[in-house]
Amino acid sequence: MSGDNADKPYEGAFLGKTHRFALRVYFEDTDTAGIVYYANYLRFMERARSDMLRAIGVDQRAALEGGEGVYAVAEAQIKYRRPAKLDDALVVVSRVQEVRAASCVIHQRVMRGEEILTDATVTAAFLSPEGRPRRQPREWVQSFERLIEEVK
Repeated sequence: MSGDNADKPYEGAFLGKTHRFALRVYFEDTDTAGIVYYANYLRFMERARSDMLRAIGVDQRAALEGGEGVYAVAEAQIKYRRPAKLDDALVVVSRVQEVRAASCVIHQRVMRGEEILTDATVTAAFLSPEGRPRRQPREWVQSFERLIEEVK
């Protein structure tokens, strides 16, 4: 690895309209049996969603600091299928399912190779600084719409 890349934070990537974010399970992610604590899957998915948004040009920090608004998870449905373990290499696979005026629905899976460990649908609402639903910026909605895949 060259010195230029050694200090650069990891970024996921798109394969078509699907975003992939790789990570490793560390000791801090597990319980005493070496199994990933259930709430940490939500943390893994949050990192992947934030990375996906950054990759499509959604600047959450600028929106927050500019008083425009922020995303907050309004709903999460998650199915735990198999446990991840210490030192596993995982990939969070994310795809936009639906975009609405003030929210978007993102389907996410945490995978170990071809094996699905968790399967989730997350609705992220765009909120005003006062905490009320607010229309997302038009250019963000357009970016999400370009990523929508029909589920067949």
